[in-house]
Amino acid sequence: MKVALVTGSSRGIGRGIADLLSENGWETVYSGTKTERPGDLAPERDWCPLDISVPADRERALGHIQTKYGRIDLLVNNAGVAPLKRGDLLEMTGESYDRVMNINLKGTLFMCQLFAREMLSERERGLPGWGPRIVNIGSMSADTSSISRGEYCISKAGVGMVTRLFADRLAPEGISVFEIRPGIVDTDMTRGVHEKYAALIEGGLLPIRRFGQPLDVARMVLACAMGYLDYSAGQVLDCDGGFHLRRL
Repeated sequence: MKVALVTGSSRGIGRGIADLLSENGWETVYSGTKTERPGDLAPERDWCPLDISVPADRERALGHIQTKYGRIDLLVNNAGVAPLKRGDLLEMTGESYDRVMNINLKGTLFMCQLFAREMLSERERGLPGWGPRIVNIGSMSADTSSISRGEYCISKAGVGMVTRLFADRLAPEGISVFEIRPGIVDTDMTRGVHEKYAALIEGGLLPIRRFGQPLDVARMVLACAMGYLDYSAGQVLDCDGGFHLRRL
């Protein structure tokens, strides 16, 4: 039995990741900030309410996994939010900055810390088949300026460093850490600017001229989960239709 926790998996990219892991034999814990499980989540799927910005929620999610499964083999830090309102960088508020950073960056960092400690504890207990991994879902916004949502860009740049730090710390311990950077993915987060992005894609912004889909990201996570990339540490995997090529 292999056990995975996917944060922010009630819909969108996280849901695609959790579904693909489940379809490939993983005991997958779905999670989101709402107490009630999503109505379209199959009854046999495990649901754990989790707001990663709340320390007690993080501890409760770990306790749920310890009690029900006794192990964690994969942590996928997918949960994240965009600013409630896009706007001029010069008008960004402290409240908006704090909200985005507390979830996207601080929450991700301390999820990594908490679950890395548990993973190391499991090794010390001699857990059979031990070989856990952590995958952080970043964004092409980590190194792409988007001045109408600066707090989001800053948070995702921070996730990049969180990944590097934990990869450095955990690689000698036998735990692989990766970052996947989605590009323009067709989800609720991009729905409000769908027409804008569609025009840019059609105009040649991406070498692969289509929106990304949650399944595209999920397949990269599965590759990490299966150990196919384990001779890497802190590897950034661009899932962006070629946006990162920086073409002339």
